[in-house]
Amino acid sequence: MTRIDLNGDLGESFGAWRMGEDAALLDVVSSANLACGFHAGDFMTMQQTVAAAMERGVAIGAHVSLPDLQGFGRREMRVTPAEVHAMTLYQLGALHGFAHAAGTRLSHVKPHGALYNMAARDRALADAIAAAVCQFDPRLRLFGLSGSALVDAGAAQGLAVAAEAFADRRYRPDGTLQPRSEAGAVIDDAGLATAQALQIALDGTVTAIDGSTIAMRADTLCLHGDGVHAARLARSLRAGLEAAGVTITATGEA
Repeated sequence: MTRIDLNGDLGESFGAWRMGEDAALLDVVSSANLACGFHAGDFMTMQQTVAAAMERGVAIGAHVSLPDLQGFGRREMRVTPAEVHAMTLYQLGALHGFAHAAGTRLSHVKPHGALYNMAARDRALADAIAAAVCQFDPRLRLFGLSGSALVDAGAAQGLAVAAEAFADRRYRPDGTLQPRSEAGAVIDDAGLATAQALQIALDGTVTAIDGSTIAMRADTLCLHGDGVHAARLARSLRAGLEAAGVTITATGEA
């Protein structure tokens, strides 16, 4: 039986500013990556999203980021491994406080945006994130781009890792994500995203932007929560996976 985790980036509202369709997405995903205040999210949003995920039995993870509210964490910054280590611990501590107070615990950690992409190719930054996660709680699972330095760094620390692929992003021939700044990098069509998810989950491959087929191991598939059609796309994708016999379950669960 094929099993895969379906994760979503949630809790990205801030103050009076609303982002995404969290309630609808929480009815679809098996894991939620919650913003920890650096790229999005605030104390009330974090508390409320933890509660909403618990009500639905969705695994809760920390979506750690560079400190960039204005750029939504999608702008690269010149940061040292020591700074990345400290900012990872800081954000883990913040979300852990809400989870602990609600009677639950974090299950995983996934970097966001620019930090995710930087750690995918820079082993020193990847090691800093993995070390912070391990020191905070070695039971946490580390999510990283399939085939990336972050997955290798997590495994080297002895962490459980989850290789991540994207249903709604295009890939370059080398297995990296096509930059969002390029036209067509984000897949908005539910049918196309579902087809890509099925190819990844069932065949272990993905079609790159040049038409080539590349290997793509995936333990978890990501859907972004900030798209205008995020909830509709998520429902279509889950229905398509289940119709093909794929079981949706959080990583580490039987």
